[in-house]
Amino acid sequence: MNLSFFDQFTSPSLMGIPLTLLAITFPALLFPSPSNRWVTNRLSTLQLWLLTTITKQLMAPLSKKAHKWALILVSLMTMLLTINLLGLLPYTFTPTTQLSMNMALAFPLWLATLLTGLRNQPSISLGHLLPEGTPTPLIPILILIETSSLLIRPLALGVRLTANLTAGHLLIQLISTATLALLPTLPMISALTMLILLLLTILEIAVAMIQAYVFVLLLSLYLQENT
Repeated sequence: MNLSFFDQFTSPSLMGIPLTLLAITFPALLFPSPSNRWVTNRLSTLQLWLLTTITKQLMAPLSKKAHKWALILVSLMTMLLTINLLGLLPYTFTPTTQLSMNMALAFPLWLATLLTGLRNQPSISLGHLLPEGTPTPLIPILILIETSSLLIRPLALGVRLTANLTAGHLLIQLISTATLALLPTLPMISALTMLILLLLTILEIAVAMIQAYVFVLLLSLYLQENT
């Protein structure tokens, strides 16, 4: 069987049934469930502290009207964070390397922020399409440019997340393949590539966390413009 480097991004299936939904929902089962005790264990306390810190960080620049989005944004970041990190483990599938899934997350949430602004403050939301003090001859061109930049936002969100994770996984697979190929003939160079692979894995862990944060942070900035 001829395998390519892109086979790792193929959606898994069992007896013709796609397992993407299982890959999305499985990470949520790894979180500790809350208990009825007054004093919880260390893992639950750490989880609560992390969620509180993330919520404060995301909600700080937003107005009070946008705080109702806190549960959605924090839940989205937690899901993306766990999926991205667990996708770095061997023999796993990363659903966020699929552009279809990322667009399915980005487009409805971006549209919700846009419709929220058009419903609550239509004048201010439409005013973003035309900066103040624009010369009259440039008004039609600037409106077209701002409209295009507004409509391309969900595509940029989805492509950014997909491209960063896909590139990282491909680099890890390429370097690991080179390490195994050089091991019998050039063990010293193989050890050097192994060190590079270790450093790249650490970098990919950071990228997986940063990309989840950037995805939700950009959504919160879009929400800030419309509230």
